[in-house]
Amino acid sequence: MIPVQGVEGQKIAVLGLGRSGLATAAALQAGGAQPLCWDDSPEGRDRAHAQGFGCVDLMQTGAFDDVSLLVVSPGIPHLYPKPNPVIAHAMAQGVPVDNDIGLFFRSWAVADWDRFDAMPKTICVTGSNGKSTTTALIHHILTQCGRPAQMAGNIGRGVLDIDPPEDGEVVVLELSSYQTDLARALTPDIAVFTNLTADHLDRHAGQGGYFAAKRRLFIEGGPDRAVIGVDEAEGAYLANQIAVGREDDRLIRVSAARKLGDWGWSVFARKGFLAEWRKGRQVASIDLRGIQGLPGAHNHQNACAAYGAVRALGLSPKDIERAFHSFAGLPHRSQTIAEKAGVRWVNDSKATNVDSAAKALVAFENIRWIAGGLGKEGGVSALRDQLNHVRKAYFIGHSARDFAIELAGLDHEICETMDAAVAACARDAAAGDTVLLAPAAASFDQYPNFEKRGDHFAALVADLPQ
Repeated sequence: MIPVQGVEGQKIAVLGLGRSGLATAAALQAGGAQPLCWDDSPEGRDRAHAQGFGCVDLMQTGAFDDVSLLVVSPGIPHLYPKPNPVIAHAMAQGVPVDNDIGLFFRSWAVADWDRFDAMPKTICVTGSNGKSTTTALIHHILTQCGRPAQMAGNIGRGVLDIDPPEDGEVVVLELSSYQTDLARALTPDIAVFTNLTADHLDRHAGQGGYFAAKRRLFIEGGPDRAVIGVDEAEGAYLANQIAVGREDDRLIRVSAARKLGDWGWSVFARKGFLAEWRKGRQVASIDLRGIQGLPGAHNHQNACAAYGAVRALGLSPKDIERAFHSFAGLPHRSQTIAEKAGVRWVNDSKATNVDSAAKALVAFENIRWIAGGLGKEGGVSALRDQLNHVRKAYFIGHSARDFAIELAGLDHEICETMDAAVAACARDAAAGDTVLLAPAAASFDQYPNFEKRGDHFAALVADLPQ
């Protein structure tokens, strides 16, 4: 646990009692504060009571009397589409609002670090797609290379729930726009921006607000080094704002689309090869094509971003390459779960939108594509240009028939359920085919989350004969 500093004797309200909220309450208590907890759901309040925390209805009169801070869980809106009533009430009372990320950065460094030979560091990863894989890959490389490391934030443990760092340890944090938008303190040593595509637009009042939330990590956070994906306009703009000139190697530009050889420091992937260039010359190259845990151009972009982050810490290209080969990938993200009778089965249940599904569809050959669920605004017609490798589609869920209409001309079957889709793929697939679950839709019509959807797919595949 990271005890929160500077809160001794204070009453601090905590809104939202999921994983991060309960970890925040415990860290506040460890720092000498009195946490006043609240969650709109009885289940959340029951979890708090089970851990010994008292709950106070923060909407009642006088609830914020003598309260010095409100700490909010990331899923709770604080501005758009409209502030949660508790947050609006706190702001009206002049109570500052923060989140666990802000508390972490104000409490991260302690006097005990004076005895360390090497100061602990933080690497923070944000972006639209690939940030979980990039975060996990950075953590994997560090541990494989013998560096003490922890992983937290939007993946793994809550940031305040991690252990106090060892000498020279690196904490790798995945940060969503919800987390970077509200945090009052952001001071990463290395910050990574993977890419930007349309997502969470209602929460940020449009694409500009969404980008602004992520931009805070770099402009207000002031990292010592920034690793920026420049394949979208927003990334190129962010890189331009950070660098003072072409040779500025505090910035590492990353691309999965083109060569970037003329900058101070760049890492890019072309035709399956990662290349690192510094000051106009190539200094390293890695063949990514045979790395099963990193299939496709989107994962090659993740590899470039992770490579840049750990190279900024001084790790060698050879050590990084060895770690790449032992990376198994994350569950539900282009994860090969089985190979049976020459058929590869891939779980990409995390592909809940068109952009992430498109990346999966161009990463494999001879695809039997399982897609569908609760379709998102805009539909899936934008995927037409990514269907060249699809032999047949198997549509499931609420939007199965909508997908069939929008992708008219694609050989398909309406299966409705995952059971029926897996059975149909097992019937049709031949050696050399890849059965790909990349839904391009939310899971909530049939599953509580994308993880449960992917788990069901994996369980059905496990039951198939070899």
